[in-house]
Amino acid sequence: MLAPTWATDCRFHARSRFVVSFPVSRADPKFRNGEKNMEWYLMVWQKYAEFNGRSRRKEYWMFVLFNMVVYLVLYAGGLAMFFAGQRSIGFILMAACVVYALAALIPGLAVSVRRLHDTNKSGWWILIAFVPLVGGIILLVLMAIEGDPSNNLYGPNPKLLAQPAMG
Repeated sequence: MLAPTWATDCRFHARSRFVVSFPVSRADPKFRNGEKNMEWYLMVWQKYAEFNGRSRRKEYWMFVLFNMVVYLVLYAGGLAMFFAGQRSIGFILMAACVVYALAALIPGLAVSVRRLHDTNKSGWWILIAFVPLVGGIILLVLMAIEGDPSNNLYGPNPKLLAQPAMG
């Protein structure tokens, strides 16, 4: 049996009548299989420019979600500082937003191509986003549908592979 850690036995101060316990430990199979959301995001950065293989929906959508949060925080913070009179801080935050967007471009393309591979489509299908009106919708549907349940041309089913813990 594992000794309690901060994640398995987190409690409020003794004067509080509320007790919070988080049932997460390294013995939990979800932890070992990389089911932590931040780990899915970091997994994309570890495969920075890897366009081969397949990616699960969770890996793709966690990357998209975390990117949107980072963009929103940097952009909104930059605008707020800019209009609050702190123009230099606002400019720095807006520049950080642009730098982050450029840094995330290659891993974003790579995880998109791997996600298309999971649906048994070529990575070139990403170019369908340039078709006016319907291209983005088609790409969104391709990213959201269930992947091929068996092995395909691009590799084995990533759901069947054990996802490494980042610990």
